[in-house]
Amino acid sequence: RTELALKEIMSSGGAEDDIPQAERKTVTDFCYLLDKSKQLFNGLRDLPQYGQKQWQSYFGRTFDVYTKLWKFQQQHRQVLDNRYGLKRWQIGEIASKIGQLYYHYYLRTSETSYLNEAFSFYSAIRQRSYYSQVNKEDRPELVVKKLRYYARFIVVCLLLNKMDVVKDLVKELSDEIEDYTHRFNTEDQVEWNLVLQEVAAFIEAHPVMVLNDDNTIVITSNRLSETGAPLLEQGMIVGQLALADALIIGNCNNQVKFSELTIDMFRMLQALEREPMNLASQMNKPGMQDSTEKPARRENPHKYLLYKPTFSQLYTFLAASFKELPANSVLLIYLSATGVFPSGRSDSEGPYDFGGVLTNSNRDVINGDAIHKRNQSYKEMHCLHPGDLYPFTRKPLFIIVDSSNSVAYKNFTNLFGQPLVCLLSPTAYPKALQDQSQRGSLFTLFLNNPLMAFLFVSGLSSMRRGLWEKCQDYLRKINRDIAQLLTHSRSIDQSFLQFFGDEFLRLLLTRFIFCSATMRMHKIFRETRNYPESYPQLPRDETVENPHLQKHILELASILDVRNVFLENTLDDY
Repeated sequence: RTELALKEIMSSGGAEDDIPQAERKTVTDFCYLLDKSKQLFNGLRDLPQYGQKQWQSYFGRTFDVYTKLWKFQQQHRQVLDNRYGLKRWQIGEIASKIGQLYYHYYLRTSETSYLNEAFSFYSAIRQRSYYSQVNKEDRPELVVKKLRYYARFIVVCLLLNKMDVVKDLVKELSDEIEDYTHRFNTEDQVEWNLVLQEVAAFIEAHPVMVLNDDNTIVITSNRLSETGAPLLEQGMIVGQLALADALIIGNCNNQVKFSELTIDMFRMLQALEREPMNLASQMNKPGMQDSTEKPARRENPHKYLLYKPTFSQLYTFLAASFKELPANSVLLIYLSATGVFPSGRSDSEGPYDFGGVLTNSNRDVINGDAIHKRNQSYKEMHCLHPGDLYPFTRKPLFIIVDSSNSVAYKNFTNLFGQPLVCLLSPTAYPKALQDQSQRGSLFTLFLNNPLMAFLFVSGLSSMRRGLWEKCQDYLRKINRDIAQLLTHSRSIDQSFLQFFGDEFLRLLLTRFIFCSATMRMHKIFRETRNYPESYPQLPRDETVENPHLQKHILELASILDVRNVFLENTLDDY
């Protein structure tokens, strides 16, 4: 390729001898770096998706080459313009690839700081209009590169909660798609319009708007901040386990999604991350750490995001996480999936007799399905049963199930005596709330953003910033009190306390109890199936039905002037 490029340069720029040796070398070096970078970038897709060690050195090499390439084109821009004919969209492509590298590094490491780096490269492309000339060239494949850049930039902005930028990008992308389909009679018009519809639905999935005084929308982040998790009191006896790995699985039919992220997955992944820091002040370049240095403590648990996985995919990632789990660490499994109920009656009550949640069915097992339908005594094949998770309870396991059949996981047995907790969503919601399920589950919203969920069940759809912040302060007080209720309880199962030393798990547990207590007090949540459950069971009178906590919830409702939505007389029962 380098020789070909040089020949083209010679033919367009006059005789070979007219080009100074130094300039020829510049073009040769640039072509080499460009080829090398493409080769390494294309090799990324061949790396195993699971396992945390094999890919780091390869990423490091790829970052190195792209860093050199980026600096090289900056230093030699004039020569490359004159002799190579470097176009602005080609610079945009390099920047876009670097943005993609940072985004994929974030996916691999769960370090949110890399999202900021991806954002800065994607922003530079837009600010410097690198792709602006693409529309003048009669090459549809170049326009597609530009459209893909927009889609990737939108994903990064969504993950950073930069909704104002997302709205601008969606408008620009919409105009670009219109221009693209008008100029080139392409077959992918429907696909690109679907991208627009998906992102619009994703933005609208937020049930409550927080407004500034000038009616602009306040961007609320739900990642763990310095003051996020309730602090442990001195002398609190809790476990020293740390959340190290998480599988976030989304397999709900008809739920809002964008780029293989359902709204539930999107919310849960943010509940397991800290607020991003500035990368430059925090760490070295990815994969470049000096082997003599001690690596900085990992800020976030590592995550795998699995959208509609088959059973074998799910089990492969689960086994990889299990294998690599460090000592004194916890594996979290979050399942947001359609419920699968047992098809036949069973006399036994084992871990495969209650159904479970849906896994994706590969088309190549149609044969198995046919056999299954003929014989009612067989178990559901495309389903993650509670029994499927038993082997992994040999290590500390924290399970969250958000499904219409979450109660299947109530029938767990702790075989190995390791810490084990399952938080289970309601299996049905009151009719007034049911049509909202497309926009994400209420249970997951409570675990991600409890105040927004509380406002939603109270019938509020917007709120002023000052009141929002006042309620957030009060909610922090409620969380502190819930933490005390848990640690002071005499009858609570030790598993809860063993997980309570980890900030992320502590926050999830306190939010779960707040969610459960709120639903039990709400006037329209009247059936048992409307309430979350857990394995092991929590002592109700000390936690989810504690009069002190109920008083707090009524006080929060009073601040919002929605006390009439909740039952007052629950307090009289004590």
